[in-house]
Amino acid sequence: MITMSVVKACGGGLIGHASVHPDMIAAARQEVAAAVSADLLVDGYVADLDDDIALILTHTEGPDSRPVHSCAWTTVQRTVSVAKELGLYAAGGEMLPDAFSENLRGMGPAFVEVEFDERPVESVVCLLADRTEPGAWNLPLCRSFADPFTTAGLVADQKMRAGFGFEVYDLWEDRRIVFDCPADLYDLLACVSAPARYAVHHVRSKTLGIPAAATGTQRLPLVAGGYGGTEDPLMIVRCESGLPSVGEVLEPFAFPYSVAGAVCGSHHAPYVPVAAGQPGPSRFGGAPRVVALGFQIRGGRLIGPRDLFADAAFHPARARAGEVLEYFRRHGPFEPHRLGSQDSSYPTGTPVPRRLAHRWTPVAAEPPATRQPTAESEDEHAQP
Repeated sequence: MITMSVVKACGGGLIGHASVHPDMIAAARQEVAAAVSADLLVDGYVADLDDDIALILTHTEGPDSRPVHSCAWTTVQRTVSVAKELGLYAAGGEMLPDAFSENLRGMGPAFVEVEFDERPVESVVCLLADRTEPGAWNLPLCRSFADPFTTAGLVADQKMRAGFGFEVYDLWEDRRIVFDCPADLYDLLACVSAPARYAVHHVRSKTLGIPAAATGTQRLPLVAGGYGGTEDPLMIVRCESGLPSVGEVLEPFAFPYSVAGAVCGSHHAPYVPVAAGQPGPSRFGGAPRVVALGFQIRGGRLIGPRDLFADAAFHPARARAGEVLEYFRRHGPFEPHRLGSQDSSYPTGTPVPRRLAHRWTPVAAEPPATRQPTAESEDEHAQP
């Protein structure tokens, strides 16, 4: 069994939240290489998106492995140290506790893991996002694994016609449910169309009995008991051979759909598919962005990556996202650009009403109607 673990964290930003410093990436690569040499990891790859560094790791330790999570935590802390030496923005600001415990849960870094028996041809897409919520994956997962207009294999491939099971987490109530699709499709959509509360956590092939997709579902403000930074959700999707093709997994991102997040996690903005290494955003901190890195896995080794959103076919999505962002920005502090107070992860959603509490007064009761009935109105209601 091979476990793929993807961990992403903001160690510190170079000129705001736009990018990471090359020295931070170099430090992370040294730590990952040392873990591979020590046989803790089979392989590892270091990527970056905006002000985040992502560690894509393969190993045989299984999910929630303390040694692997400790290695990832040490690597993140090494990048934080570099950021602090350079005086970078918010260095280590999203790391909640002071010391590593048993695993990364509740510690700040986003992570997702999936354990599987490697197939003869194992194609995997790792999607890294910045400035949005865990439920941001709901729409593309429904499109790829439950919509035959996106995935033709749901109609044509006998391995896919039975459908998929969707495990969904309720992020507010700490509970889960499994939807059996296509039979439960409408119930699934009724639930996950509210991504601020519900997030698809796992997708599993009913015919093959194997994990098909996994997402990170930690919501930082709920973990931290207050504002802990915008979420940086992650997703791993296995492709081909009874699962959606790589193209079918990517197709939903050709539409820059609206997600919550952006600046301070408190705005709606389009989800922008971008190439890896593309210069970080600057206008208003940037819309939420997503990178797709494709790997072949052979004996646990990572062959790749291929930068999947570098394809020119996604240029129209990026152009449309610019138009949508312009539309939202013209609303300024008004909804729907700004999230409602109940959904915002930034603290200004609640202190403002508290600060004004002593100034509110009851609305005087409206006096009863005093209009006298006219002869015409009396005739209208007269009994025949």
